[in-house]
Amino acid sequence: MAIILVVDDEVGIRELLSEILIDEGYDVRLAENATAARKVRNELRPDLVLLDIWMPDTDGITLLKEWHSAGHLNMPVVMMSGHGTIDTAVEATRFGAFDFLEKPIALQKLLSTVQKALKQDKPAARPALTLEAFNRSSFVREFKRRLEQTAAKSRHVLLKGAAGGMAEICARTLQLPRAPWLDLSSVSSALTQDMLEKISGGILFVPDLAALGKMQQMNLTFAVDRLEKLNLQLLAATATPLAALAESGWDNKLLTRLGEIWVAMPTLAGHADELPEIAGLLLSNFIERGEVPQRRLATGALNALRTHPWSQMPEATWSDLYALVRNLALTSLDEEISADDVLRMLPQESSERREQVPLLPLFDQPLREARDAFEKLYFEHHLRLEGGNMTKLAERSGLERTHLYRKLKQLDIKLGRRGEE
Repeated sequence: MAIILVVDDEVGIRELLSEILIDEGYDVRLAENATAARKVRNELRPDLVLLDIWMPDTDGITLLKEWHSAGHLNMPVVMMSGHGTIDTAVEATRFGAFDFLEKPIALQKLLSTVQKALKQDKPAARPALTLEAFNRSSFVREFKRRLEQTAAKSRHVLLKGAAGGMAEICARTLQLPRAPWLDLSSVSSALTQDMLEKISGGILFVPDLAALGKMQQMNLTFAVDRLEKLNLQLLAATATPLAALAESGWDNKLLTRLGEIWVAMPTLAGHADELPEIAGLLLSNFIERGEVPQRRLATGALNALRTHPWSQMPEATWSDLYALVRNLALTSLDEEISADDVLRMLPQESSERREQVPLLPLFDQPLREARDAFEKLYFEHHLRLEGGNMTKLAERSGLERTHLYRKLKQLDIKLGRRGEE
């Protein structure tokens, strides 16, 4: 029996559609808003969704885009609206909607559309995951804007601190709907002008510069010289410093050119409260794409991700979280990933040693020197926890920002770029 999810904020419409569809032998579930729809979709995996466009919390088009960008659109979605327009219907179709029904919905039109939608073949490939799926996280929205702004002004962007799957999420974010895509690491023979012309207007992607062989490095040089002419966007990722690539034999001119425009993956420090939702979205995407077994994160596991000292280290990036969640899903022995699983992947002792404050030597110093040394340890510790955010540091320490800057200068504490802004 097919499960149909009806999403509409009007109780009368929900009940009417439910009665009609139940009489036709369908298993019907109801949701009054996008929040409830997300929950039902994740728990039951309905065979069809009837989705209203105008809703109070999140409109239907936005929810459709969210499912599309997260790779969750593995069921047909039929949009419904009492204010239907051609433009709305076209936009909905562009993001994966199967059809569009205008209210009041005629009985025969409803039933025929439902039957057609349920008979359609499943899509061969699910939509790729993009940064749009994480848009409720403030620091991800900021990173997404920075990436898109940079790509709008430059034909090539170097993504520092990422490789593989996380890099692809960023590259897919820049890809326009139905635009061509070419992974240069998959091309082992010499790249030709004809090959590039076939993907004009699309994305050239390099998931990890360090993994490219000599031929692929020459292909990259060939492509970089033709980006503007062929209307191509290049996103190359690296977790290896460019200096190390140069030492391994890379062409310095190419590295210099690639390194002109770059965006760094955001650190997790200062964003602990947002990690559970991001981890859940990543896990759901891995499951949808068949990369990992069916798994779910227990509440204890989510709390462990949020509170573990690892997540507050400046060097812990979103790419690390991506790899962590994937490994947890692959190595967990039970369907539910526990806090112990998280701690097994992130050993407590290494983080605790890093967090230990050497206080005993301070007792052997004069009071003035000991106080200055402690204050330096204090501010360095909280700067690290807040990811260099001076506003949060001022709130935590209880100091006015001007006085805080003077104090840090007096203690000779160096600020990163974010702290200086």
